[in-house]
Amino acid sequence: MDYLRNPAAIYAQSFATIRAEADLSRFDEGEAALAIRLIHACGMVDIVEDLVISSGAMAAGRAALEAAKPIIADVNMVSHGIIRRNLPADNPVLCGLDEEAARTFAKSHANTRSAGGMEALAEKIPGSIVAIGNAPTALFHLLEMLDEGLGKPAIILGFPVGFVGALESKCELVANPRGVPFIALKGRRGGSALAAAAVNAIVAGLGT
Repeated sequence: MDYLRNPAAIYAQSFATIRAEADLSRFDEGEAALAIRLIHACGMVDIVEDLVISSGAMAAGRAALEAAKPIIADVNMVSHGIIRRNLPADNPVLCGLDEEAARTFAKSHANTRSAGGMEALAEKIPGSIVAIGNAPTALFHLLEMLDEGLGKPAIILGFPVGFVGALESKCELVANPRGVPFIALKGRRGGSALAAAAVNAIVAGLGT
């Protein structure tokens, strides 16, 4: 079969196709690089219509990484998608999903372990990069924790996916980010690959 095999050529052609097909005109250079990474992760150029990037979000994420702040993921799939060799300060990548405290919280509050994972890592959240790619309950509970006085993360990456709560949790983030810079994909679409791609784009930028 005749198909493209060279990894560099595949990436180059993919990014060229995205640039040709996606309307990136409303983004600055760094934001466009992030949008391209997100499109590349899911194969859908139209997600740019639902992509919301708050003012200063890219800079806030990079500053946190350079300051060796942790990256907190809602599920292990997000943490596994982060290219750790590119992290500028050997940043810890944490997921509290499997912590006993997450299970205890989920049981006592009739909530999910993903929400419990946010609770389990509460002391690590201030100044961190929080990447949510699966569970709307994790995003909802993070916002509740901020309402209760938790120190603010440097940035929230809101990419929960699904038919129950995903749209609503991201609407809440966009409408009231509690003073936290954010990147979010409105609607039902999202996923762990997109959340990890957002982290990787903040870390490395397009083509690095």
